[in-house]
Amino acid sequence: MRVAFIGHDKPGHLQVRLDNRTAHIDYLRQTSGSVEMAGPLLDDAGQMCGSLVILGVATMEEAQAWAAADPYAKAGLFASTQLIQWNRVIG
Repeated sequence: MRVAFIGHDKPGHLQVRLDNRTAHIDYLRQTSGSVEMAGPLLDDAGQMCGSLVILGVATMEEAQAWAAADPYAKAGLFASTQLIQWNRVIG
């Protein structure tokens, strides 16, 4: 199954994102068997303000465990997160 992880940063937390970006990208690479694609959400000024990650996992519990272990989550970056099943139609 595919699951979309959507995380919206807490306002004013760009520095938290920047401080933890290397660890987050390393985590994406280490879990590349589950991560199909990933990238930041951008605000109107083009600044990073959240994350979108498409996971290929067997269960929603696996997606939840992935999200909980993300360095961004551990750093308290997100104001809100969502995990929702996603179906690729094109691409």
